[in-house]
Amino acid sequence: MPEIANVEMAAAWDGPQGDVWVAREEALNAALVAHTEVLFGAADVRTSDRVLDVGCGTGHTTRECARRAVDGDALGVDLSSAMLRRARERADAEGLRNVEFEQGDAQVHPFPAERFDLVLSRFGVMFFADPGAAFTNLRRATAPGGRLVAIVWQSVERNPWVALPRAALSLGRDLPPLPSDAPGPMGLADDDRTRRILTDAGWSAVELDDVAVSYRFGADIESATEHAREVGFMRMLLEGLDADETARAVDALRAVMAEHVTSDGVRLDSRIWVVRAAR
Repeated sequence: MPEIANVEMAAAWDGPQGDVWVAREEALNAALVAHTEVLFGAADVRTSDRVLDVGCGTGHTTRECARRAVDGDALGVDLSSAMLRRARERADAEGLRNVEFEQGDAQVHPFPAERFDLVLSRFGVMFFADPGAAFTNLRRATAPGGRLVAIVWQSVERNPWVALPRAALSLGRDLPPLPSDAPGPMGLADDDRTRRILTDAGWSAVELDDVAVSYRFGADIESATEHAREVGFMRMLLEGLDADETARAVDALRAVMAEHVTSDGVRLDSRIWVVRAAR
């Protein structure tokens, strides 16, 4: 077993959260198509790049890196053994030979020093228990002149794709916050804090670009509702409800989805930070 410092997140992602991602891999990747395009537009993966994909999940972004870095390679790292198994299956099926996957905690994983030209992440770096240690470790693994490019969520208030479904599922309850200073989906939402963490970890030229992009819940109201109720921090709001409460909550969620039907499926607005830094 690899060394794990981020014990709480490992229990979630190398467990129920990872299992949900594997089961809903296609829908989750489809929801993030626009976000992924923003990430790769910022990353500008070069043909000779040696890429480290942090929080790679089932390897969608890692495989894209490998396809672009034809004379380089890509390593995907994640806490979830289930997602990594799927990632390897996908890479083998595509015949990719310049891609590997490892289970590991980026805070303490023994990456080779100065090995990577690009450290990349699609919503994978917000879950560190000790982000300072993690970004210091990632910098150590980055070659001089290398770069970091990641996308992270902004605050709940700036993300209707989160705020509106949460309000619908609340049934009037006071909901626990999704903090911007603790491991979780909004863990790097505070741009000043994120700049400070990266600068203190030794990165330079730290920039955060504010980007608005839509989150696609599904092709139609029913598929969108099903997808929304399986998102981790929304699924938890249904736990402990009785059958009648669950039905009312799901009806409220369905109503939100019905209000956001477009010609290209059900879409709600989202806001992300595109994080860039240099070694």
